[in-house]
Amino acid sequence: MNFKGKVAEDQAVFYLQKQGYKIVERNFSVRGGEIDIIAWEGKTLCFVEVKSRGSADYGYPAEAVNRRKQQRLICAAQLYLLRHFKAGPPACRFDVISLCAEHPPHLICNAFSLS
Repeated sequence: MNFKGKVAEDQAVFYLQKQGYKIVERNFSVRGGEIDIIAWEGKTLCFVEVKSRGSADYGYPAEAVNRRKQQRLICAAQLYLLRHFKAGPPACRFDVISLCAEHPPHLICNAFSLS
């Protein structure tokens, strides 16, 4: 099965919805960064990074979310919050969903934080 680009994101959305997430936006893009999926899980706004690979031969997909990628996601999330929540941001977190052909989807809630 192909786990690239939009196909991987579509699978991630399907999986997240089955877990009770309410999808708000996909591919929120600003200069310097993009957030694959923005969704509510209860009262928490989740910024979700989708990572996929055809196999885990060279490591699991989530391992590609390095410090530099985290900083880009944080900056994009801060801009999203400024644009959409003038009265103050809700509770937020960063999740990573890892898709690999030989394993079921793996969701890492609160994968990293602002600090």
